[in-house]
Amino acid sequence: MTSFENPIAIRHFQSICDSCQDLVTRYHTPSDLKLYSDGYLQALRNCNTLEPKDQDKLERLIDRWIQDPSSFINPDDDENKGFFDKKKI
Repeated sequence: MTSFENPIAIRHFQSICDSCQDLVTRYHTPSDLKLYSDGYLQALRNCNTLEPKDQDKLERLIDRWIQDPSSFINPDDDENKGFFDKKKI
């Protein structure tokens, strides 16, 4: 349930994750990430790019990924920097 078999779905998942990581480095909030991902997913839905089951799975995985704080820990493993650093916001 947590993996894709469709390479196009994998590419879209990675694209959303990469873009969200970039937004995090610019101190965007979780609600900003949700807005971005919702827009991206809606565009995919409108274009009928993915099969409905792959679209649903992608939407569920992205929602879980954004809500998981461990998705946004800096590469140096310092949890006090980056996304959840209240001092920088």
